[in-house]
Amino acid sequence: MPQDTESPMNEKFLASDRRVYAGDDLSGMDPSSAREYIARHITALKLQEKESESLAADLSLWESRATLARSKGAEELALQAGKEAAFIRSRKSALDTDIETLKIQIEKMKKQLPSLASRVRSVDPDLLEQELLIAAGHLPGDEKKAAIERNLKTVEKEASADASLAGVKFMLD
Repeated sequence: MPQDTESPMNEKFLASDRRVYAGDDLSGMDPSSAREYIARHITALKLQEKESESLAADLSLWESRATLARSKGAEELALQAGKEAAFIRSRKSALDTDIETLKIQIEKMKKQLPSLASRVRSVDPDLLEQELLIAAGHLPGDEKKAAIERNLKTVEKEASADASLAGVKFMLD
């Protein structure tokens, strides 16, 4: 059945083309860029879902118009309304397919986020030092005290080694 592409209703739907995003592989992105990319996909999904709802309402309207025209014996009007309904049904079907594809892509991308985050290994040396101090029983801010203790332990070890060495030398002499 030929479609009437000149009607004002059809212009609205012809202007909005299929918008499913092609890429669902996030492997070269950092986690924040990946989240932004997913957010854009989710935004597109929400817009397409709203458009699908609008198409469903328009489809219902045109189908009821076709039914009304048939009941009144206006077959030419019924035919035109039927064509409009068929076009909208076709557009809605394509859009619903796009929506399902986009949902699948979003889920695939969401599953990739943890692996992206695990690849980013940033170690904050100050945070690591604080955690080690806490693990050693020191309070944060006791860095100088901990440094003094480390230096004193080093000196004690050296003194102990010197004493042992002196004892060995004494025994050899």
